[in-house]
Amino acid sequence: MTGGNGFIGSAVVRQLIAHGHTVRCLLRKTSDTARIDGLAVERVEGDVRDAEATRAAVAGCDAVVHLASPSSWNDINSPVLEAVVQAGTSNVLVAAKAAKARVVFCSSAVAVNASSSPEHVFDEAAQFTVRDERLRYANSKHAAEGLCLKAAAEGLQVVMVNPGEVYGPQDTGFITAGNLLDFAKSSPVLASRGGTAIVHVEDVALGIVRAMERGRSGERYILAGQNLTVTELAEMTLKLLGLEKSVMTVPSWLLRSLTRVATTLHIPLPYNANVVPYATRYWFVSNKKATEELGVKFRPAEEVLAPTLAWLKEAGHIKVQG
Repeated sequence: MTGGNGFIGSAVVRQLIAHGHTVRCLLRKTSDTARIDGLAVERVEGDVRDAEATRAAVAGCDAVVHLASPSSWNDINSPVLEAVVQAGTSNVLVAAKAAKARVVFCSSAVAVNASSSPEHVFDEAAQFTVRDERLRYANSKHAAEGLCLKAAAEGLQVVMVNPGEVYGPQDTGFITAGNLLDFAKSSPVLASRGGTAIVHVEDVALGIVRAMERGRSGERYILAGQNLTVTELAEMTLKLLGLEKSVMTVPSWLLRSLTRVATTLHIPLPYNANVVPYATRYWFVSNKKATEELGVKFRPAEEVLAPTLAWLKEAGHIKVQG
């Protein structure tokens, strides 16, 4: 596994162990391993950007689950994004070919497609038509999928999975939990005209394990639950917290304009500017294929958010009176 110490990766490690698999994790020297400390995993030091280290880590393995990737909003425009996502994926595919190992590449639902309208719901056959240089993460994942498809066409067993917006306890980097914190602490709550499919981290982890065990090579599987607009996500969060606050939906053109001006003039914003190109589009997807072929049942939205909010409250990140 690459990225096995991360929010999603650590959940996959636990699922793999529970399914009787022996797990080896490729970890950087600086990796925070708190989530997998105490688990029965073999650790190998290295970086997916290092072809030789990747080859050595994969040697002797039957399968590779490749999750290593920048993922936080502060990292998705990192200078190393393409080096990790694209070059790193290339190194994994070459190493897997040498080891005759099967590969599961963890892409993203944002590599499937997006629309300006919530009426559009995309499946695995969708053509990626979003052309916006600000969507570097989506574009990089899409390019890495191209590498996987080429390798699959050349005979390597490669399966791709596309998780939606992943929530769950122990999101200590606030990759998505940060959205819920913003809703809880802001007044009024501002929501963009956009939306996404949300999913529990354990459902994604099970989907990845099932993709490794039974997924068809050269195929994608969307691992996502309920499609929600940003407004619906905010309203559901406030309802679960028992907070009575108004939610104001801001037109996309206004939010983009304000962000552009503030960024140009170096004016601090109450949100991360990197979020805007994603939050002002609808990334609505269908999980039918994963449900039917991988046998994964995805939790409804409230069952995704409730345990995440419970963890945020227990950890002291959200304080609700009463």
